[in-house]
Amino acid sequence: MPSTQVLNHTPLQKAHQKLGARMVAFGGWHMPVQYEGIIKEHHAVRSDAGLFDISHMGNFIVSGPQSGDFLDSVLTNHVGKLEIGEGQYNLMLNEEGGVIDDLILYCIDINTYYLVVNAAKISEDLDWLQTHLERYDATVTDVSSSTGAVALQGPRSEEIIRRLFGGNEIPTRNHIAFWKFEGQDLAIARTGYTGEDGFECFVPSSHITSLWNLILQKSRDLGCKPCGLGARDTLRLEAGLPLNGNDLSPSISPIEAGLKIFVNIQKEHNFPGRPIIENQIKLGPTRKLVAFSVTAKGAPPRPHYEIFIKKDRVGEITSGGVSPTLEKGIGLALIEAKEAVIGREIFIEIRGKKVPAKIEKKPLYRRN
Repeated sequence: MPSTQVLNHTPLQKAHQKLGARMVAFGGWHMPVQYEGIIKEHHAVRSDAGLFDISHMGNFIVSGPQSGDFLDSVLTNHVGKLEIGEGQYNLMLNEEGGVIDDLILYCIDINTYYLVVNAAKISEDLDWLQTHLERYDATVTDVSSSTGAVALQGPRSEEIIRRLFGGNEIPTRNHIAFWKFEGQDLAIARTGYTGEDGFECFVPSSHITSLWNLILQKSRDLGCKPCGLGARDTLRLEAGLPLNGNDLSPSISPIEAGLKIFVNIQKEHNFPGRPIIENQIKLGPTRKLVAFSVTAKGAPPRPHYEIFIKKDRVGEITSGGVSPTLEKGIGLALIEAKEAVIGREIFIEIRGKKVPAKIEKKPLYRRN
């Protein structure tokens, strides 16, 4: 990233500095990558709880009598199936069937939907949605700059939420509820990106620091720690969850990425890229995104390292690193579909050496 680029700051910037966070540039934002260290923060989420700043992510409200039909015409999953208060993972594709963005969508009422999109995609997503809005009685409002958000993740997250907001009914998995915090609207969704139970909390940006401090102060005895992007990446990698820009891109389709379950070709609505997606489903993709683990000691696997079977190059790594839980190299790789067989031995070229690895079933980590 050019050193002259001006980075955006979340409303929690001063809170991160106060905690001594190491800050990095990420998708145009100045974000904490770690506080105490990635390994400690990773294990805190697996054993107790961790709190992440996700205020950099985008937030849109889509409203109007035809908002559901409009969203069904631009997204792959079946929005019309959602009940009020229910959330859904969804994908926005280009005309070639590649992924522009992956997002979470919540049905607020029959005429209103709340979308949470990736930070680096806010402007592109907004333009794409508005380009396709013309035929529908609906509007798209970007509320990203006025919204602050944190993600509380880990097996003790519900205990923490009950301690802070005990008088409210806790939402079930993939649902959203609306409470009050300091007199302001608080939206709390039970979703996450770590492979653990958890909640994502959205409030006006003017009140996110109060919420961040309250959660940390009231949960310290339960092992909750502030966590940065470093732990968020190792956690999601163990859980087999794709990272937009690495494992998903405008040149990778959701069928290739193993996300067919989030593509509904039974619905009547056409969405961008649908003919190509239907063809891939019918004939099978030529590439597949697989999980792998390294079976020998050595340097960690990194994105763009090449994958071989015998002497043949069959693909490359899209995400990789060392798993703090499994204590070995792991990752995701896009390889030829005919070679995407669980248990198959592959070789990763790392610094001129062929390092053995094995294709694994996703996810690599699952809480029992």
